[in-house]
Amino acid sequence: MAFKIKLLSLLSLFFFFSLPNSASPTDPPAPKPTVYEILPKFSLPSGLLPASVVNYTLSDDGQFEVYLENPCYIPFDYLVYYEEKITGKLSLGSITNLKGIQVQRLYFFWFDVDEIKVDLPPSGSIYFTVGVINKELDVDQFLNVRSCKDKAVTSVVEITTSVDDIPMLMTE
Repeated sequence: MAFKIKLLSLLSLFFFFSLPNSASPTDPPAPKPTVYEILPKFSLPSGLLPASVVNYTLSDDGQFEVYLENPCYIPFDYLVYYEEKITGKLSLGSITNLKGIQVQRLYFFWFDVDEIKVDLPPSGSIYFTVGVINKELDVDQFLNVRSCKDKAVTSVVEITTSVDDIPMLMTE
């Protein structure tokens, strides 16, 4: 009788351990989070990047590459240009060594954005470093992911003076 109980116990244990568990190698891997889900984990707004991201890589040390369908533009407080490939280093509250994003200033001049930072704890501001200049903007405009345009739409100041009048304007 004791032999039957031991045999039944061993068979039960064998059956229990032979059942597939939820961490089985045959289970499909969990889906990769989107870049828009990754940014808030670093206390950054998801709308820093356009809706046209097709792929990204993120290494353990924070180095990343983001790939867009095409280069494009988004009008925030300033017109922003996104190259097809954007790279940098992601850390809590900041993106450093940034390449692939430019901002338009002074109507026709484009400047590389080198760094993006937010205050920790959040203050409602976001800071863009362009060369030696730090520009503080309202973070609210970067909360939602936006579609981008293939072409820049800028306001152009039209000069209505004829070319013959230019020397006169300069001397007056």
